[in-house]
Amino acid sequence: MTPTELLTRGELTVRGQIREASNAVLYCTVGYEEHTAACVYKPVAGERPLWDFPDGTLAQREVAAYEVSEALGWGLVPPTVLRDGPYGQGMVQLWVGAEASGDAGDAGDSGDGTDADAEGADAAGLLALVEGDEPGDGWKAVGFAQVGEGRTALLVHADDARLRRLAVLDAVINNADRKGGHLVLGDGGRLFGIDHGVTFNVEDKLRTLLWGWAGEKLPEDAVDALGSLRDGLAAGEPLAERLGELLTAAEVDAVRERVAALLAAGRHPGPSGEWPAIPWPPV
Repeated sequence: MTPTELLTRGELTVRGQIREASNAVLYCTVGYEEHTAACVYKPVAGERPLWDFPDGTLAQREVAAYEVSEALGWGLVPPTVLRDGPYGQGMVQLWVGAEASGDAGDAGDSGDGTDADAEGADAAGLLALVEGDEPGDGWKAVGFAQVGEGRTALLVHADDARLRRLAVLDAVINNADRKGGHLVLGDGGRLFGIDHGVTFNVEDKLRTLLWGWAGEKLPEDAVDALGSLRDGLAAGEPLAERLGELLTAAEVDAVRERVAALLAAGRHPGPSGEWPAIPWPPV
């Protein structure tokens, strides 16, 4: 049984709630016959209204992000489905990272991120705030941030191929909230991105910590993956049909336009200047 089949067909049991999340996030187990797994359940009924996204659509956007990640062939988003649960329809996503316990208050999806200290790094060890003006070997500079008491620190991320693929995915789905708390390491050091509810807006809202490659040439594997994604987004293709069930027609067209723009430029995008470029807190 595949993870998506288990998430779709299994019995969903709520075990706890993720504290501090901006929307309702429930830690659950899902079971079908001898198959069981931990997962996250975000019911639509628990979504906080946002001024720039239609109400009751964040769960669908999370599923759409998974579909695009799979179409790119990179598996950057944990298996995610849309289904009914104890509190109505919502998105259910396979749990990755350390297993939660109790009320799950300190595990996994933190919703709003956590307070950052200078020299601190996120749980995945791929983002940090450091002293000095240069990022150091193996790191990419993002910008300076105030860290209290008149101090500033340099925000950096690792020059890591996994992160670079995630930056491309975020550009495609127009991710408005790529924080350090939304990076999770799974088994074998596999990197996953979570929390994709504020994505796919038709307006440019890319807000991320992964600006270190802005303006640089896209790697060859990214160009190849984007070309395959472009083909999958053609009218009548299964991916285009699936996204049409989750997003508006205008939003699907905007995905096509972003992919075409990335391929035409052949480079990572930079901040547009029309939207805050970096989320806060960053890590």
